[in-house]
Amino acid sequence: CRLGILVVRHLKRLERVILGYLEVSDGPEEEARLGILETLQCTIEHAWPRMPCRLPVLLKALLRLIWDVHTDPGPTPEPVRATLLQRATQCLILLDHCSRGQVKVLLEGVYSSCEENRVRECIRKVQEST
Repeated sequence: CRLGILVVRHLKRLERVILGYLEVSDGPEEEARLGILETLQCTIEHAWPRMPCRLPVLLKALLRLIWDVHTDPGPTPEPVRATLLQRATQCLILLDHCSRGQVKVLLEGVYSSCEENRVRECIRKVQEST
């Protein structure tokens, strides 16, 4: 993230771009999704004071991505799936830190009602982060 804190100026537009890329698979190697998760991570790190108000939208998009990656029977290789899940989980952990634990609270109900082990594993990592 070359912009650093200046990314705040473009946050609204950048959020729309991030959400758009998270929603759509871009083939087996998922290069665009992996890149946008990296961009989101940098954005959260640099613009953390502005992230709590974006929490509902970003949390929903990241959970949807985790679910989609886990349930999609497509041709994406297992190492790529694992990297997508790891980066999405890392973004959730960063969001939790900048929202002072709100993500953990919001994920409690999801964890207890979810029966998919791989999705539960991502949520557990967030809940156990300090």
